[in-house]
Amino acid sequence: MHGLNGDILVWNPVTKRRHEMTSMGIRVTKETLKKQLEMSGQLDFLKLPYHQAIMNDDIPLSIGGGIGQTRTHMYLLKKAHLGEVSVTVWPKILKDICKKRNIHVLE
Repeated sequence: MHGLNGDILVWNPVTKRRHEMTSMGIRVTKETLKKQLEMSGQLDFLKLPYHQAIMNDDIPLSIGGGIGQTRTHMYLLKKAHLGEVSVTVWPKILKDICKKRNIHVLE
């Protein structure tokens, strides 16, 4: 939605969809979270645990920022999944899906 994020999006020819290079979310207060949800027509998200934690001051506030290194690597190396450029624990179902699509997830 206009006015609430500073994301940098590029077209990814591998996945044939937008590719988020950065996430500069401005969701740092209860007020901005609620405003963003109002603008996007998603006020029902306020019932979700994460959003409730923000609204009830149960977790510290944060601000996004910076270019995601793995997302940049993924884009430059023409990969379809973050798992092709970053080692982490992926669920078996995801690894199975990737294998069927000839996507080589690092382990």
